[in-house]
Amino acid sequence: MAFWLLKTEPETWSWDMQLKRGARGEIWSGVRSHMAKNNLMKMKRGERAFFYHSGRTKEIVGVVEIIREAYPDPTDDTGKFVAVSVKALTPLKTPVTLVAVKAESRLGKMVLAINTRLSVQPVTAAEWKLVCALGGIPA
Repeated sequence: MAFWLLKTEPETWSWDMQLKRGARGEIWSGVRSHMAKNNLMKMKRGERAFFYHSGRTKEIVGVVEIIREAYPDPTDDTGKFVAVSVKALTPLKTPVTLVAVKAESRLGKMVLAINTRLSVQPVTAAEWKLVCALGGIPA
């Protein structure tokens, strides 16, 4: 199983909004980076992703599950980009900030620490376990 991180600005789509969608989940659309698109295309049903608030707060706040694999993004008129659907699983008991990620030497190679602009990122199993521990949830 692969792990991921999905970034969103909370003013546009927040953790609370994701929670309200319940088991039916929500489409993760609007990604316009080819590198991020390639990551979306690798996602498999049942895999998990950190839900990251970018913008002002810059913190991992929850965990979502991929419930539908890549399909054409209905917000893309060019037909070049894809979306996935995700549902909320659990909030982190303690949000893990970008500052905390960068301060943790064992996360020094995490994509979030070295490429903060990429909106859909892979996360290694070791990084997943460590961030979950920092956030106070089981891996």
